[in-house]
Amino acid sequence: MQQIRYIQQTEIDKNKWDDCIELSPNGLIYGYSWYLDAMADQWDALVLNDYEAVMPLTWNKKYGIHYLFQPYFCASLGIFSKNKIESVTVESFLKTIPDKFKYYDIYLNKDNLFSIQAYPFTIRINYMLSLNNNYEAISNDYRSNLKRNIKKAETGKLIVKDGIGLDEILSLAKETMQRVSSITEEQLNRFKKVFDIAEKKQKAETIGIYSASNQLLASAAFLYSHHRWYYILVGNHPNGKTLGASHYLIDRFIFNHAETDTLLDFEGSEIRNLAFFYNSYGAYEERYPALRMNRLPKLLRWMKE
Repeated sequence: MQQIRYIQQTEIDKNKWDDCIELSPNGLIYGYSWYLDAMADQWDALVLNDYEAVMPLTWNKKYGIHYLFQPYFCASLGIFSKNKIESVTVESFLKTIPDKFKYYDIYLNKDNLFSIQAYPFTIRINYMLSLNNNYEAISNDYRSNLKRNIKKAETGKLIVKDGIGLDEILSLAKETMQRVSSITEEQLNRFKKVFDIAEKKQKAETIGIYSASNQLLASAAFLYSHHRWYYILVGNHPNGKTLGASHYLIDRFIFNHAETDTLLDFEGSEIRNLAFFYNSYGAYEERYPALRMNRLPKLLRWMKE
């Protein structure tokens, strides 16, 4: 008999938890306990039997009300399972979320995408690029405007440096990300903690594109798990825009990792220009569900509609 249990954070068996994430065909780096510990002060769990399938519940409390939220740098969470996930599995997990959580705004993963009447999913789009092929074959599928930008970077003699310091990327990322989101210093520090752990596990890389005068124009930190490289932290300087620096950075990462059994995960975007940028490399769409549920008391419900 299958049993899904709600387990509070202090009672989670982290070894069994991480083993489930590791062995899940739909496993993602965001699901590991060390990643969740860094990104969310509070997270509890739903666990099927002896950690055959798990679902993290990242939560917070405001005005005495518990709610589920999606932490920064966690593109999708949801249900991870060692076995094939069916619609009934997703529905059973969602029905087991404790009643104390009155509001949800969370993103599940691609293997959780089903039509379930009681849970009105909306669709989010991610972009993925297979790196199995050789570089020539991959780059042949680049859009013509992307090829022009890469040529511009080569003509401008931009310099590629692998393994640059994370602090350099973070300083640029603060400016880049604050233009499109309300990210805080605390959230960037949380990422630094995750990166340090991933780097020790040899699951992290950095790359930078510099001008001839040694100015950092484009930079990125990548994390790795489940045959997937995550393009997760980006810092670009405005001076690099006309030189094709950010285009060249991803191209050089692809060059370094071509002919490997891996995927490049662009982490998607609802912003049209970014989606076009990712698609320019020949990336394909990967769809996953978002769930917003409002079970707040009537007097508060209108505030979240």
